[in-house]
Amino acid sequence: MSKLIIVMRSGAEHEVEGIVGRSVMEIIRDAGIDELQALCGGSCSCATCHVHLDPACAGRVGDMQEDENDLLDASAHRTGTSRLSCQIRFTAAMDGLRVTIAAED
Repeated sequence: MSKLIIVMRSGAEHEVEGIVGRSVMEIIRDAGIDELQALCGGSCSCATCHVHLDPACAGRVGDMQEDENDLLDASAHRTGTSRLSCQIRFTAAMDGLRVTIAAED
């Protein structure tokens, strides 16, 4: 079983099953974690699924596309490890991926 580690804004951690082929946003949402709003449902038209990748894991998630980059530019909480969780497809190679839910804009 692959795992995804979700760090809440409070610092509390949740470890859930990482389902290969699903987006990280879908995995978090389906785990019942409502701190990640994901208002657009994964269509990359908002930034309410903004997460910060653990720097040790950042190289395992693939490159950011231009539309994701544009949406993150509007966030006051963007960092070098910011991503939209709806744009990250979970793979077996991502086992142990750790993401922190970004502060709300």
